[in-house]
Amino acid sequence: MTDMAVKREPAGAPVEPPPPRRRRKRSAWSAAGSAARVTATMAILFFVLFPIVWMALTAFKPARDAFSTALVFTPSLENFSAVLGGQSDLTGALLNSVLIGAATTVIAVPLALLAAYAFSRYRFPGHRSMLLAIVATQFIPGVAIALPFLTLFRSLGLIDTHLALVIVNLSIVVPYITWLLKGFVDSLPVEIEEAARIDGCGQVSLLWRVITPLAAPGIFVSAVFSFLLAWNEFLFPTFLSRSDATTLPVALMTLVLPEGVAWGQMAAAGLLVMAPMLVMAFLVRKHFTEGMTMGAVK
Repeated sequence: MTDMAVKREPAGAPVEPPPPRRRRKRSAWSAAGSAARVTATMAILFFVLFPIVWMALTAFKPARDAFSTALVFTPSLENFSAVLGGQSDLTGALLNSVLIGAATTVIAVPLALLAAYAFSRYRFPGHRSMLLAIVATQFIPGVAIALPFLTLFRSLGLIDTHLALVIVNLSIVVPYITWLLKGFVDSLPVEIEEAARIDGCGQVSLLWRVITPLAAPGIFVSAVFSFLLAWNEFLFPTFLSRSDATTLPVALMTLVLPEGVAWGQMAAAGLLVMAPMLVMAFLVRKHFTEGMTMGAVK
């Protein structure tokens, strides 16, 4: 016998169970879930980005390589030269789109801000019904009101004019960004306005010096959406323009020639349509995120 005492568990002492296997199962399921999420994300990104990347490649391909699937080629600017002053000149349509989009944004944002402030801060008879009516306008199909607009502007002699397209765009944009800006104004504390009024600030000065700076992120977001809706509008310019007020999305159809579609020029024009949106998104990306969260949290 040795001098070492052997420790024995007392009778009736509980025996520790073996470590559970649930942790292993959970870690395995967690790894499988992460892999599935990554795979799904990559698949979504592929389907979203592949057409854009392929369009960009086609835009820089020479005409002889437009139908080629080769990824290695000598870049050329002949497609851009063709749509900007060349045989398929779309410069006029591009300028029309810029003018109409800018005019719509400049007029729509102040009007929507005033309406959003009124709906947010004042209670007047029928304000809830008016808000619901504003939302309901977004559910009306454009085709349903295209013919009335066409009849109205024909009687006013405004067919194929920039003014007609700006008015139509305002009827679409103002209700949408009014509802958007109302959420931003709702999130602003009323105490700041009360303090400004005590300091002698009038209503117009209050809107310009207090509300506008505080709601600047929301105004940036609204301006981007306003320009985006006007820039991408296709239905109403198709009905209301002939040649002088044709916008760039409508002018793309002129690249469908009797002998076939000019795919290289179509891709170049498509990049021109996308370029302003990418530039604007890059410039206001910080305000865009702040504005969206500002309107979502009250």
